[in-house]
Amino acid sequence: MALELRPNCEYCDKDLPPASLEARICTYECTFCAACVENELHDVCPNCGGGFVSRPIRPVTEWRPGLSLAKRPASTTRAHLSYSLDDITAHSARIRDIPPAER
Repeated sequence: MALELRPNCEYCDKDLPPASLEARICTYECTFCAACVENELHDVCPNCGGGFVSRPIRPVTEWRPGLSLAKRPASTTRAHLSYSLDDITAHSARIRDIPPAER
């Protein structure tokens, strides 16, 4: 099962194409841009409370049969926040000083 490679930041709706170096994901594939993760979310996923890592880039070239962006394309379904900005701010403030491994 491959990552969805969601097409946008769930916070600011910035486009995050499959090869974006700005895309960050949590363990549930919630997707945000690096600026929102750093400046708005403070490395706290507003959905699960976990931290973020850089989203991997799926190879364009099919180096192995069936494994490439063409064979397993990125999602085109845009995702959006499920919580209000005030709720997200409070959630982040409550969790951000706890190391991700201890959340």
